[in-house]
Amino acid sequence: MALTFSMRVALPADVLIRELDGESVILNLNNGRYFGLDEVGTHMLGVLSTSNSIQAAFEALLSEYDVPSDRLRQDLHNLVERLVKHGLVEISSA
Repeated sequence: MALTFSMRVALPADVLIRELDGESVILNLNNGRYFGLDEVGTHMLGVLSTSNSIQAAFEALLSEYDVPSDRLRQDLHNLVERLVKHGLVEISSA
C-alpha cells in the first residue's frame, strides 16, 4: 500500500513503547524488531498516533517547528515508512 498523507497511523496492540528522558524505544513483541527514536522522533510519533491523518499531524508539527514544509513532509514520510517496514505502526485510510 502506497503511503499518502490522507492515511492514519496507529500503534498495533503487540507494540510496546518505552520513553526515557524524551527518547523512546519501540518493540514489536511478535517479530522482536525494535527501533529507537530521539526526542523529535518521539514527539512526531506521538502526534502521528493521536491525529486523524498524517496530514493533520504534519500541519500540527509544522506549526511547532521552524522547518521548511518540504523538509518536514519528507522527514515525516520517511519516519512512517520505516516504522511500517519494521511492523511498528499500521497505516489505514482515514
